[in-house]
Amino acid sequence: MRVLVTGGAGFIGANLCRALAARPDVDHVTALDDLSTGSAANLDGVPARLVEGSILDRELLGHLVSRAGAVVHLAARPSVPRSVRDPMASHTVNATGTLNVLEACRAVPGTRPHVICASSSSVYGDIAVPHKSEDLPARPLSPYGASKLAAESYTLAYASSYGLPVLAFRFFNVYGPLQAAGHPYAAVIPVFLARAVAGEPLPIHGDGTQARDFTYVGSVAAVLADAVSRRVTSTGPVNLAFGTRVTLIELAGLLGRVLGRPLGTEFLPPRTGDIRESRASPRRLLGLFPGVRPVPLEEGLRATAEWFATAPLGAPG
Repeated sequence: MRVLVTGGAGFIGANLCRALAARPDVDHVTALDDLSTGSAANLDGVPARLVEGSILDRELLGHLVSRAGAVVHLAARPSVPRSVRDPMASHTVNATGTLNVLEACRAVPGTRPHVICASSSSVYGDIAVPHKSEDLPARPLSPYGASKLAAESYTLAYASSYGLPVLAFRFFNVYGPLQAAGHPYAAVIPVFLARAVAGEPLPIHGDGTQARDFTYVGSVAAVLADAVSRRVTSTGPVNLAFGTRVTLIELAGLLGRVLGRPLGTEFLPPRTGDIRESRASPRRLLGLFPGVRPVPLEEGLRATAEWFATAPLGAPG
């Protein structure tokens, strides 16, 4: 099978390309990436072809999709704060870009590619329930969340309207090796690691009791690769997380234990669009992938810290 990964030189994409290339049923992996947030270096040692280009280039996209048996669509303009500052750019890449991918797949004659689309837990907004299940109404608080809701909605609509085989995943706070720290929109774990290595206090926006369902990138890549191999589909979105709950204060303490020293914290004002509680119901995921088991947070943090110790700070990923 030939697999195209959009955003394939990014943090999740490069980890996925590595997992796909190791599977005997995958003959060829192509990573399409404009390198705006990804890096060619992320694919060093990975037997995957990197094509530098954008999902907004419909001609290039059509050419690559026509040769693929599966498309894992990860390319996006990430970050809630970034979308608040420039909502139109987030919409163009995340919503219109996804539509371009789906149109390219729809144009393939005969057996169409299996499409896996990355959505986000941001689509839920701040609905006050212990576990966020896919049956809840979507109430995004940011342009980023709205653009990802549009992306998954288009994906599921193409399955209904055109018979495209699809699977839309909602990612929850993915972390791990290759995740960059050196930019203004970095995720919390690489930011914490960068500050810890520099001997600086960990920045916490708000009071630190906001909770997240952190998911190790290796777990995500394993599920995605299995979904590709088995051509798993679903008529509704699927949370890709395991129902864990860790506050930012608890995360700081756990990271200190992993690094072997206490870490200071610095409390900052809350950020617009941030969500207090983000915890998945994994029921639908476990129904489709009954054998999957998450990497425990402390184990994942240790692997991430080990990678971070050898990575150039601020390298894109």
